[in-house]
Amino acid sequence: MGVKWGVLGTANIALGCTIPGMIKAEGCELYAVAGRNEAKVNSFKEKFGFKKGYVGYDALLADPEVQAVYIPLPNNIHFEWVTKALKAGKHVLCEKPLAMNAKEAEKMYACAKENNVILMEAYAYLHSPYVAAVVKDIKDGLIGKVDYIESAFLTQGYIEDFRLHKEFGGGAMYDLGCYCTTMILSCIDSKYTSVKAVADFSDEGVDTLTDAIIDFENGAKASFNVGMNLGIGTNSRFDRLYIHGDKGCIKSDVEYNQEGDLEYTIVSNGEKTVKKVFAGQNYSLELEDMNRCIENGGEPLVSPEFSIYNAKLIDEVLNAIGYN
Repeated sequence: MGVKWGVLGTANIALGCTIPGMIKAEGCELYAVAGRNEAKVNSFKEKFGFKKGYVGYDALLADPEVQAVYIPLPNNIHFEWVTKALKAGKHVLCEKPLAMNAKEAEKMYACAKENNVILMEAYAYLHSPYVAAVVKDIKDGLIGKVDYIESAFLTQGYIEDFRLHKEFGGGAMYDLGCYCTTMILSCIDSKYTSVKAVADFSDEGVDTLTDAIIDFENGAKASFNVGMNLGIGTNSRFDRLYIHGDKGCIKSDVEYNQEGDLEYTIVSNGEKTVKKVFAGQNYSLELEDMNRCIENGGEPLVSPEFSIYNAKLIDEVLNAIGYN
């Protein structure tokens, strides 16, 4: 049957994205779901066919049949429940951002190592063949040495959402900026040296619009723009990725984490090529990566070193904008 998964929480991302990905993924058994609301737990159990439903997270972690746990809880309690799950001997896939800061991330990965289990931060989009194709084209030298990257991810339509509240680890940087930083770090093979950033803040104290500039040791620069208040009265979004090299560039307006036939444009030595890549359901690809590591060993695609380094970069941005 594969790996027996438990879902620790009944968040919307679990409902609409990750659990459907589990159903499509090879090697996943939907074994248990837990939540604090009995009606929601029963609804998830009936809708998806989980064998067990628990009211309370500790009860699921105490079940010896559960091999791996997916955690979609609010950012501020990731550390608590990831650590509990790891100490219970469960492999863990935790929604991004894994931690509120790099020190938390380091402690969580140390805990995973101590308990001989796997911990991976859930950046489903990084498992996409589309992202893999972009990164490969860069490594193959199609646009030469990367000297500048620009990324944008702006959304709207947040209503009664934990991401609007600072005490839950809300804000545009934690929710959206982490996409931009992970994409930038995937494309520039160099250490960052400095970060400059500015932001607008809501009355609740979270950043609703954040701009940052990152300098790297090899001379490359990157900038990104993320926001939670794009326009008024709709639920639209704006995504952009532009990667410039000394021999050409890559341009993409594909939204983060999409599936289907996706396109990006490569301009190399004066010639323009539109590249098409088919991407399946990224959440199922993410689960399959975890399952392979659990059953056969190996390091997950989103490695501990990558997650910790990205967490340090996010810390730098948050410090620069005064989000303490």
